Amino acid sequence: MSHDTTNPHEPVGPEPEAADEVGTEELTEAPQAGEGSTEQGVDGDIEPVAAAMTEAFAVEETAPDTSGLRPVGEATYGPPDPSTESVQGPDNRIQITATSSYPWRVHCSLLITANDGSKWIGTGWFNGPKSIITAGHCVFIHNPGTQRHGWVRSVEVMPGRNGASLPYGKFVVPRAQLRSVHGWTSSPNHEYDYGAMVLTEPKGNQTGWLGFANWSDATLDGTTLNMSGYPGDKPTGTQWYHWSGVASLSARKVYYTLDTAGGQSGGGVYVIKDGGRYAVAIHAYGGSGSNSGTRINKPVFDNLKLWKG
Repeated sequence: MSHDTTNPHEPVGPEPEAADEVGTEELTEAPQAGEGSTEQGVDGDIEPVAAAMTEAFAVEETAPDTSGLRPVGEATYGPPDPSTESVQGPDNRIQITATSSYPWRVHCSLLITANDGSKWIGTGWFNGPKSIITAGHCVFIHNPGTQRHGWVRSVEVMPGRNGASLPYGKFVVPRAQLRSVHGWTSSPNHEYDYGAMVLTEPKGNQTGWLGFANWSDATLDGTTLNMSGYPGDKPTGTQWYHWSGVASLSARKVYYTLDTAGGQSGGGVYVIKDGGRYAVAIHAYGGSGSNSGTRINKPVFDNLKLWKG
């Protein structure tokens, strides 16, 4: 009997033979607080934070009409079971309206065009000048036997969206610039549900980005988790924030009572440490007792750093 021995964290793209490495952009501006080379934490790795590397500028484009579109998770899993509520108890999410300010502008509303031309919504976040992190199911949809199955056609990215307003404009990431890992593209495995968009221009220099960290259970336990994104149960294209403690941890997942809804798949779940914001998970799933995301363990950390370029 043969077995697939491929590393589930092996990075994959839709056209590996044609995919180029993302170049490193030489930046001459003075570093922002919290920047520098990768730091070694007491129990893991930390990739630094940047508020912005160049002066932000207002674009103020008008957002496309995404009203009525369904969360992209439904393209793989179907409509959610109404008994599994993602708002854990009273809904005390807070709407963010100052989306042109850091850190809110690093969070992106995504308009995803699937392989069959259908359109869906999701969330992503900058982790560097030329990379945006999201859920695996935002870039690769599992729907075997249908035209929808496989890498999505494109993702329209709207950093810091606030309803109809786009303070940083919008841009389209084509299929060739999407990335995920073998553990997700080979089967819809919750534990490997993460992906990225690699960019040809340093869009993140205007928005800034979140750092990210691979921390131990001892460090994460008892911390406050934060998340902001674009839930489909709120007014179209509006950004909402919530915070909670850690419910439980496993080697590849983080569970929490952050209030979420469909449309927030791909959002960065982050900890505030020494004034910097460090993602520790990529949100992907709702549940009846807790919601969850893919944990940024060492293999995930290494891939996020690779995609960051």
